[in-house]
Amino acid sequence: MFLLEQLTRYIDPMAIGIVVGGTIVTTVFRATRADIGRALSALALLGRADPHTDAAAARVSVSRIRELAEVRSIACVDRVETAQRFLLRAARQLSDARNSGDFVRWASADLDARRQRHQGVIGVWRAIAETAPAMGMIGTIIGLVQMFAHMEDPAAIGPAMAVAMLTTLYGVIVSSAIAGPIAGRLENLSETELAWQTAACRQLEILAREELDALPPTVVRPNLRTVL
Repeated sequence: MFLLEQLTRYIDPMAIGIVVGGTIVTTVFRATRADIGRALSALALLGRADPHTDAAAARVSVSRIRELAEVRSIACVDRVETAQRFLLRAARQLSDARNSGDFVRWASADLDARRQRHQGVIGVWRAIAETAPAMGMIGTIIGLVQMFAHMEDPAAIGPAMAVAMLTTLYGVIVSSAIAGPIAGRLENLSETELAWQTAACRQLEILAREELDALPPTVVRPNLRTVL
């Protein structure tokens, strides 16, 4: 009970409104709606994401794709069983490719688009981390103005001083304890994920060169999806 009473002293609705509300409004103007939506959805990944396990599973899946290509044909690699959606799409593209260039172009475009989406999400949390302290300073100025405007009323000085102090505290908490760590964690996840996806695409590119570019120029490999 004593601890709860102590914590309530650090809660001020006006200070929270200035910092949180101002940060939200500023972020909305700085980022796109899609990036903001993905930034909120990314919160669910923070606790359960395991990029190192994904990288190990990707190596196994790439080995399975190569085995399918060697045992059957490269047109059958889309039948690989894997829980990773990226590799499923890559296998389909590899199965449909006429030559290695087709797959390389898809992989480059897909990885670039994925990198841009990741940067957009990270940028949202970076923007929050940058904006919150500024909103805290604005709140401090507002509180000081209110305090000096009510110097003749001692009862009004306390709430104004609380706003001046707590807005700075809230800004630092939002920036350094919430948004900043989230942005850092997402950046690490992005780098690790893109690293194993790039490595997987390079291995599949090698497979495409071995299987597709080895065909004589006069041979046109039929697209089994179209035929079926």
